[in-house]
Amino acid sequence: MPAMALLAVLYDIHGNLPALETVLADARGAGAEQFVLGGDYALFGPFPAETVAALRDVPAVVRIRGNVDRWSAHPDEAPDDPVIQDAITACREALGGDAVAELDRLDEQVVLDGTRYCHASPISDLRSFMPEADADERDLLAGVSERRLVFGHTHLPFRRMSSGGVELINPGSVGMPFDGDPRAAWALIDPGGRVEHRRVAYDNESAARAMTDRFGEAPWAQRSAERLRHARA
Repeated sequence: MPAMALLAVLYDIHGNLPALETVLADARGAGAEQFVLGGDYALFGPFPAETVAALRDVPAVVRIRGNVDRWSAHPDEAPDDPVIQDAITACREALGGDAVAELDRLDEQVVLDGTRYCHASPISDLRSFMPEADADERDLLAGVSERRLVFGHTHLPFRRMSSGGVELINPGSVGMPFDGDPRAAWALIDPGGRVEHRRVAYDNESAARAMTDRFGEAPWAQRSAERLRHARA
């Protein structure tokens, strides 16, 4: 990454191409020159293949694999839940084998300029941090020497210090927020390390309708549509 570059941090896009396009425009308008892509790119959204294709053109200095990217490549590692398994089947069919394998090959975590980027936590792509500290937080940070950790997975934007003095930053979800605010969430990090959480409105109702238009009345598609409308898990 070139020195003095503004860095846009995008996590949990979940096949929501309209949200991604709006965030990319906002990031470029803010002067972002490089991007971190933090995983969960396609599964559960209305435009899985189109989203993955659009992300190939993003000048990313970090591309991380999320848990749903792993699940799409290895359905046997996902929960034995028909809603999730049906979503995985639909996503695999939409992406095709090459794209599924491409996402599965991404790094689990990357350290860049003294910051560690992972999907959920350094020890897991499923166990993560919350806005308020949990009892297992020290375990999740075991072995971390960096003073800043950027992650996603919970779809809840926040920034705080851990009890061990590690700064924890969750930029929120581009494609499927869970904090009651349906606007797409992302973060901008300036060359001095300052972090700005940003929200940008897009036509989330149209994205919700696209779930049914493309995937019918499947329970997983209906659940995703409601999440897009109401920004709740």
